[in-house]
Formats: sequence, C-alpha cells, structure tokens
Amino acid sequence: QGHVVQSGGGLVQPGKSLELVCEVPRLTFSQFDVRWYRQAPGKERELVAKIPYDSVHPAVRGRFTVSRDNDKNRAYLQMNNVEVEDTAVYYCTVQHRIGGHEYWGQGTQVTVSS
Repeated sequence: QGHVVQSGGGLVQPGKSLELVCEVPRLTFSQFDVRWYRQAPGKERELVAKIPYDSVHPAVRGRFTVSRDNDKNRAYLQMNNVEVEDTAVYYCTVQHRIGGHEYWGQGTQVTVSS
C-alpha cells in the first residue's frame, strides 16, 4: 500500500485540459513501466496509455499524452481537449520492466461536464 499515489482529477469542461499525476515514492521508479487505465460506470476498464512506447487508446489518440519524470518519481497523463466521454475513474499503475507485480494507484475521478 502507498506505493502509487495519484493526484489531479476533478471537474473539467469539455475542450479544456487536465493533468493527472502519479507519485511513486517507494520504488526504483526508473526501472518501472507506467500504465494509465480508466473505467466508466457500467463499462469495462480500458488501457488509456502506457510507457514505454507511448501507446494511446484510439479514443484519446492525439489528445492525451503520457510522460514521466524519473528524477521526481512521477508520471503524468496530460489530457487535452477533453470530451464528455472521457468521464471515468483514472488509475495509474507501475510494473517493473521485466514483469512481476503491478502496483495500482487509488484512482481519481475525472468528470467532463459543462
């Protein structure tokens, strides 16, 4: 517990931007891959983006960007031009690059509404 701590999220208007932050203070972060998931009510959890390779879900491609700062043990999901359909609970996870346990953040609610 407490290996992955998320911040950000909240209410945002359509077309605006929001940045989600994932803090990983207790791991050798540079050795871990990062994934961002989201889950909307009544829908299956889906992978939004990940590092390495910077793959992005087709629904958010061109709008969302994943990045990391190893010196600060942080990962980010930059959400631009958000849409109502982006409303979901967003989770970040980290996993050692060779595999093993996937550590999950607590999740943060993103609500896109005018």
